[in-house]
Amino acid sequence: MTTRSAPVTGERRQLINVAYRMLGSLADAEDAAQEAYARWYAMPAERREAVVSPGAWLTTVVSRVCLNHLRSARARREHYVGQWLPEPLADPAERTAARTPGIASDPADLITLDESVGMAFLVVLDSMPPAQRVAFVLHDVFRYPFPEVAGIVGRTPAACRRLASTARRAIRTARESAGTSTAQDAVVVRELKRAWETNDVDALIRLLDPEVTAVGDGGGVVRTLEHPLRGREPIVRGLLRFGPRQSGQTLLERTVNGRPGLVGCQDGTVVTVYSFGVSDHRVRHLWAMRNPEKLRSWAAAPAA
Repeated sequence: MTTRSAPVTGERRQLINVAYRMLGSLADAEDAAQEAYARWYAMPAERREAVVSPGAWLTTVVSRVCLNHLRSARARREHYVGQWLPEPLADPAERTAARTPGIASDPADLITLDESVGMAFLVVLDSMPPAQRVAFVLHDVFRYPFPEVAGIVGRTPAACRRLASTARRAIRTARESAGTSTAQDAVVVRELKRAWETNDVDALIRLLDPEVTAVGDGGGVVRTLEHPLRGREPIVRGLLRFGPRQSGQTLLERTVNGRPGLVGCQDGTVVTVYSFGVSDHRVRHLWAMRNPEKLRSWAAAPAA
């Protein structure tokens, strides 16, 4: 192993963290990191030795790979069956008991669970144009100066500053519409779980915001909502129709992308991961991930 190899391989956590926030997919984030490493090792040894900061070089490459991926993803999304949601993340500590002994660390275990990976945050990021998303993630999340961001996205520093500013306003609006603590969210999610398990219609209506939205992602593989639902009455009807009693699922309280959520387990396997956006002690957004391709890191049901 060369003197450069150990520091470079130690950058994997950073690369996965950057790429996941840009792409919202663990598999794609891992691919982007692998591509960056492939380009690094494809360089002649003398060129690698000339790189002052291998970590910065790799982050630049992975960001450009992500930018290209986001641009092509726009076209691919047109052929995606149903709604597309970011891939949900489990808390590494909650996954420990379910992990198979001897299996290498999953990329999911490398993600730092902070506000910038919250499902509401990622959904807003996903609505942004590629250059805006990359500029915001690099500058506001990872503190890259705008001149460096400009070199990555191919814009001027001033243009990148405007991109990040526009993105910041959208994120600020999402934050203001939430405004509750993790502990408060946990209480609401726990009450929702109890009401859902008992088919308590009055409690469900009380816990849902009048303008609540629900989005499901089945990837065309499993059944879920074909279109987003808005309003608590249709969403309550949907919850009762596909609730734990009807589906045979067991609901467990778990951390999803750093916030209180639920997982639906059936025959020892996680089949649905529920994320929530809570505002004023009511659920304002419900995101249900059912696409098995995006539940691989949740495959085994966690202990109750």
